Amino acid sequence: EYQIKTRSIACSSEYINSTYSPITVLSTTNSAIVKTALATPTITTTATNATITATWDANPRATGYTVIYKTSSDAAYTTVNLPATETSLTITGLSPNTSYYVKARALGEGVFWSNSAYCATTTVKTLPATITDQSTYDALRAKYNDLLLPESLYDVNIIELASWTAEALRAAISTEDLDPRSLVERVCKAPGISSHNFVPDVSTAQEYVVPAAGERRFRVVAYDCGEKRGIADGLAAVGCETVVVPWDTPARRVLALGQDGAAPDGVFFSNGPGDPTQVEATAQAARELMGKVPVFGICLGNQLMALAAGATIEKLPFGHHGGNEPVMNLLTGRVEITAQNHNYGLVFESLGSIVPEESGGFAEHERDLRAWSERHVAPVVMNERFGRVRLTHVNLNDGTPEGVQFLDVPAFSVQYHPEACPGPHDSAYLFTSFARLMAGDPDCLDIDVREGRRF
Repeated sequence: EYQIKTRSIACSSEYINSTYSPITVLSTTNSAIVKTALATPTITTTATNATITATWDANPRATGYTVIYKTSSDAAYTTVNLPATETSLTITGLSPNTSYYVKARALGEGVFWSNSAYCATTTVKTLPATITDQSTYDALRAKYNDLLLPESLYDVNIIELASWTAEALRAAISTEDLDPRSLVERVCKAPGISSHNFVPDVSTAQEYVVPAAGERRFRVVAYDCGEKRGIADGLAAVGCETVVVPWDTPARRVLALGQDGAAPDGVFFSNGPGDPTQVEATAQAARELMGKVPVFGICLGNQLMALAAGATIEKLPFGHHGGNEPVMNLLTGRVEITAQNHNYGLVFESLGSIVPEESGGFAEHERDLRAWSERHVAPVVMNERFGRVRLTHVNLNDGTPEGVQFLDVPAFSVQYHPEACPGPHDSAYLFTSFARLMAGDPDCLDIDVREGRRF
């Protein structure tokens, strides 16, 4: 009872593959780049153990092959070395209900590991049988165009494959309620993500202070909409003593939390879950604070600042999730690898009309904002509430906005996470940008991303 989910990634820029079985990988020779296929492993099981049979195409330059495998909890791989005449391996005695990672590598002169000679990973998952009724299985098999396995079992990976052509969908997965009609009914009755404000569930209930790391340069108020500790650490690292407050703290309270009851040096709006249009109290606070103190927002904070400016927020067809989203800083031309986790985003054109004289002479909006990265232009719009707003960051995967800077009030925001732990750290410079903004530097975002890299 196994389903195989496979991915491959090739190191050559000419071939970058992210596919499901069969895997496509590369072997490199001295004369040309040759595509090589690693066949889908055939998985068999018994009542007490599992057997994996992995098969791959021969590499003409190989003097041998190495196959390594491990579970996610194993500290090291098990290694099996094979002669060049062998192009398959059967691994026996594996534990059921366990994920295994299997890699095959061709060895020999002219076959380079760094160029992805069989640089592929296969994840094998054991799954319990959850469909035993033949008519139910037949109906599902017809609906999903033979994506189901030939055995009587159901796999989460199949749902993922079947839903690629649609937008993000609500779903139910159960090992107890096996009636598809019942599950669909429960899904339809469940409230949508936009019907509830999740921020109160994760915000702090009371104020607290995070001291600066070293000398205190600024006193900052941070709205906790689900703030991660890495954010407080990032602020502390640039000399900020941070007063963390609940999500619904009124602006008038925040304006009295600076040194000796004065206004703070800056205000930060954090990340958080759910639909930003449900977080009305924080959006209202942002509207009242922007223009009075320097403001920095990330993720949900970016969306709340956009709402404060009267912009529109859209639910993305496919949210951004993971630690490898490429984002270009339009001010420097540098690309940052970023960590992201959100389903909503700003509609940039809803902020106002393009200002041609500050947008490279262009007067029309582009729905796909990668057009601005190709032009090397950071366009500026005129916002009714806060004046000029500049697009500063663009997602290079889908052309959505990733950051804006308010030019007539001291404020900027990004849609991703500069505090990412364990990484990437390309965007850590944004905390320095906030410090520069509070110090009065209008070019606070003009920082080469390489300055923050640790390698």
